Amino acid sequence: MMGSFGEEELDEMVRDYIESDQSITPVSLMRASKPLPGKSQSSLQDIILEAKDVETRVLDRVLMYVRGMGEPNSLKKWVVMRLQRDGYEASLCKTSWVSTFGRKKVFQFSGDYEYIDVIIMDDNTSNKATRLILDMDFRSQFELARPTQTYKELMNTIPSIFLGTEERLDKIISLLCSAAEESFKEKGLHFPPWRKAMYMQSKWLSENCKKVPVIPNPGLVDLGASDEAGKSTACCSSIF
Repeated sequence: MMGSFGEEELDEMVRDYIESDQSITPVSLMRASKPLPGKSQSSLQDIILEAKDVETRVLDRVLMYVRGMGEPNSLKKWVVMRLQRDGYEASLCKTSWVSTFGRKKVFQFSGDYEYIDVIIMDDNTSNKATRLILDMDFRSQFELARPTQTYKELMNTIPSIFLGTEERLDKIISLLCSAAEESFKEKGLHFPPWRKAMYMQSKWLSENCKKVPVIPNPGLVDLGASDEAGKSTACCSSIF
């Protein structure tokens, strides 16, 4: 989630960024290396199909939870409680970060984001755990205002709800950000820094990550005693 900037402010930031970086080739002189039709889409499908059985099982359970429940992104806390009730070690995590860009002028751009993490212990190794990241509004994070047809087709491949390992998520982010850059170039637009993979990775893989206490809402589900309220605690360290 980006800061509270309007479209005019963002446009001005892009113009200032371009003017401040003399190494950037003018957009009008850029030659977009158009990807082969379907290549990115096929690669994305391959990554999505890399999901292990445990990822598929947890995702199927989440989809069962939210079926017919309305907007999934508004149900993050409720999904965490449902997973906990079903025996999963699930938490609501909030990341925050500050990015800087520009050379002669340095801009600071802050952001924060919420997602769910699920820790799965290996059945064969008692001390080995796998961290799964669950995003209830994944597709919208990569939407563009003026995408090319190629990027539109790629967007149709992205799941609305994502659940997977950090490794698989990182692959998807890299692929989508690369495709987004191609889309910007083909439209004759400059690729903004907050669309780059490094910035997008901060949403889910930032080291500055806190677990947010979840208190049951009786209007959604009765889980008995509420979670103990208190200060946020640190999330599991990212592998990146």
